[in-house]
Amino acid sequence: MPEIIDAIRFAPSMFRLNQLQFTVAPGFVFVAVCWSLGLAGGVIAQDEKPFGLAEREIWQNTRLIGTPEPPPPYTVEKVYTNQVWHAPMFIAPEPGSDQLFSLLHESNGKPAELVAFRDDPLVEERRVLIELRGRLAYSFCFDPNYEDNGYIYLFTNLRTDKFDGGKGNRVSRFVVNRKPNLSIDLQDEHVIIEWSSRGHDGGGIAFGQDGMLYISTGDGTSDSDKWLSGQTLDDLLGSVLRIDIAHTSEEKPYTVPSDNPFVDLPDARPELYAYGLRNPWRLTVDSVTGQIWVGNNGQDLWETVHLVRPGENYGWSVYEGSHPFYLNRKLGPHPLTLPTAEHPHSEARSITGGVVYHGAKWPDLRGYFIYGDYNTGKIWGIRHDGNKVVSQREFADTTLAIVGFATTRSGDLLVVDHGSGFYRFVPQPRVRQTLPFPSRLSETGLFASTETHEMRPGVIDYSVIASGWNDGALVERWMAVPGEERVGFNQSRPWTFPNGSALVQTLSVEREDHRGLAKRFRVETRVLLRQQNEWVGYSYGWNKAQTNAELIPSDGAKATFRVADAKSPGGFRRQNWVFPSRADCMACHSRAAGFLIGLTGHNTNRNRDYGSITDNQLRTLSHIGLFNNPPKQSGKSSGYLVNPYNISEDLEKRARSYLHINCAVCHVEAGGGNSMMELGLGTSRRRMGLIESRPQHDTFGIANAMLVSPGVPEQSVLLQRLNRRGRGQMPPLVSGAVDHAAVELFREWIGGMKPSTIFVKNWRMADLEPALSGLDGDRSLASGKEVFDKSGCVQCHRFNERGGSVGPDLAGLAKRMKPREVLESMLEPSRTIDEAYSMQQFTMSDGMVHLGQVQDETDAVVRLRSLSATSAPVTLAKSLIVSRKKLGVSNMPPGMLNTLTKKQILDLVAYLLN
Repeated sequence: MPEIIDAIRFAPSMFRLNQLQFTVAPGFVFVAVCWSLGLAGGVIAQDEKPFGLAEREIWQNTRLIGTPEPPPPYTVEKVYTNQVWHAPMFIAPEPGSDQLFSLLHESNGKPAELVAFRDDPLVEERRVLIELRGRLAYSFCFDPNYEDNGYIYLFTNLRTDKFDGGKGNRVSRFVVNRKPNLSIDLQDEHVIIEWSSRGHDGGGIAFGQDGMLYISTGDGTSDSDKWLSGQTLDDLLGSVLRIDIAHTSEEKPYTVPSDNPFVDLPDARPELYAYGLRNPWRLTVDSVTGQIWVGNNGQDLWETVHLVRPGENYGWSVYEGSHPFYLNRKLGPHPLTLPTAEHPHSEARSITGGVVYHGAKWPDLRGYFIYGDYNTGKIWGIRHDGNKVVSQREFADTTLAIVGFATTRSGDLLVVDHGSGFYRFVPQPRVRQTLPFPSRLSETGLFASTETHEMRPGVIDYSVIASGWNDGALVERWMAVPGEERVGFNQSRPWTFPNGSALVQTLSVEREDHRGLAKRFRVETRVLLRQQNEWVGYSYGWNKAQTNAELIPSDGAKATFRVADAKSPGGFRRQNWVFPSRADCMACHSRAAGFLIGLTGHNTNRNRDYGSITDNQLRTLSHIGLFNNPPKQSGKSSGYLVNPYNISEDLEKRARSYLHINCAVCHVEAGGGNSMMELGLGTSRRRMGLIESRPQHDTFGIANAMLVSPGVPEQSVLLQRLNRRGRGQMPPLVSGAVDHAAVELFREWIGGMKPSTIFVKNWRMADLEPALSGLDGDRSLASGKEVFDKSGCVQCHRFNERGGSVGPDLAGLAKRMKPREVLESMLEPSRTIDEAYSMQQFTMSDGMVHLGQVQDETDAVVRLRSLSATSAPVTLAKSLIVSRKKLGVSNMPPGMLNTLTKKQILDLVAYLLN
């Protein structure tokens, strides 16, 4: 690549651009982290004044078309189009016939249905076999002897009083009556197995070549494995089950195969075949090799695919795929088995497992496990020889909400789109080669001149009220909407753009030139392009001459240069710059955040200098006809968003605006942040999960740490993360420089807060011990549970099937300790330390010092669990250990009870002893 910045090193990189708060989309990072002082109701009424732009000039997108790389070999076409399909969920061919069976999800007041229809693309009729009122229906499979017995097995979720929470999963057997017409009697349900589940249900069932029934189950909750079921073996959750339904026992309508891997493990459910899964969505068995595959929905950053083998542990929720997630939780009795494949959330958000294709129609697909993604519509294939992956390819890039796959008797590969119906694979049409995708910025059709950085007519520059942190770079922004197409305006949600639109962002820094002087230098221009109803990002790196910019490769790049910094020696400092890969952008440009978090009415309702005229930006954009639904005119400003760096604005609004723009792209409902926080500006303080909340991850050695500790910035993990670069930094992606202005903003914001609970007393045993004799009396267990949760105990200790594993498991505490000993362990945590949780210090031959808990040890190595909950365990070679010593200090800081009242402390002790 020609001279892009000094030293560009190609490498995959997570990137997140703040100034337009988007995150790195595949290869670009755009998203003007926007904010805005919105006007309640719309634009200031000032029609008597001239507009910033007199009219809209036309820009045509003739060059930003297609992709830099060749398209995948397949696409999809819709089939069975003579019928309307409401929320299809699953499809499979009936053995021995030309019929297809399909599950339709409940929709628009209609119950879930199992229907049958002829495998004909033009079929006009379908038959309802059964209605499943009050149930969620996920999948079904046919008995190996279906043609003789007519047995079909359904996986459903239903409300039931059998389980706490009133919901559970059930696998049932029904009989398909085939004469005179296909039908199923709902009353003829034969329940095989059921279990409690109130969230991630799994939903896959299939018969193996061994005749056993395999079932995939989720962790049973809706977020972060709240029941901690992923690593336990005493329930059926987060697992693949294997049962024998051809034989029954006195207790159950099935038996457990004697060769199941956990049959002889005490307290383990014998039905378990493999475990450590979050939500294994779709399970399939290879009809030729017998291999078992699942697609597993990740939570925050990774989606995974697993070739399932007996006894394996896939790590959830200690790991998400191969990556640490909650390392303070205890890994199950088996080591982590890495996923067969994993995808970052930049390219997949909700993996759907599929089928192994062995049809005759597409020879190049044979032997591939075909799977896709619900959110991005991408479809991949993996071929595995039993020992290793021998091929992994992307086969199609669609706009479907993929929930399932099937192979028909004729060899068609079907894709189930939850939104509209059924599709089948077809070869990618051969399109006559037009101009290649622009490899230089000057070829994009956006610039009249890249040398002068002048845009073409019709490319509209715009500004935002609040910008996210972008390592101090100056950001310029433009939007290009093709022809006379219009934009969908929204005051609080991101605007909607037509296909062919481009959002452009150029980032510049004050860089040291060849004379040692500071000069503004364009580093990167990012282009966010909308095609086929999806956004995708591209990044262009500027050359030294500042005459043009080159398209950055798909896996990203890095550069290093010196930038002006008055606080650094000599007035300059080293700047590391990361150009995002094309797979990185969607980590922040997420569906959860609405893709374009900065482009809202609230964030763009501001005055702008148009040269000789200053006008309200939305007023001008409405005047030139940019919006198909222009905002109403109003003269009242709401001040919804403010510039966080403007010290004249309200302190609370500045802090909340900063969090909204910089953090809420991930820390939002269904977003990518793996902490239970929602930091959008519209979220109340109480619901943020930030103030006086205990960290779920690293405390960085801070005693009595909180995410935000009111009045005590030094005890606030939020401030610690903002003020560091490297492990644990926030924002986590790409930024290499601390935002010192933001650090001071949050130091002031936190310092001015008043805690809801203040220091009560430096408690001693003498203050509390006399009251222990009355623990059996008037004590509130509900209050004790609340203290256990809110004081942070639950983060480190497991109790009542909840909590972490940094500290000892507190189950059965009353059998092991007396009330006085429990109280003493909380007041003086270092007085007696459980040997299994003692901290040890290792000094290595290279001078490095490691501190942590010994997780396991062999003759050759020590595996050390770090104090950091976000760091993976460290393996130390014993041959390199110079010294090793136990520390007499507990990982639990002293003073944890000093903000509690006497009643709260005694209630907590009573709760732990019950």
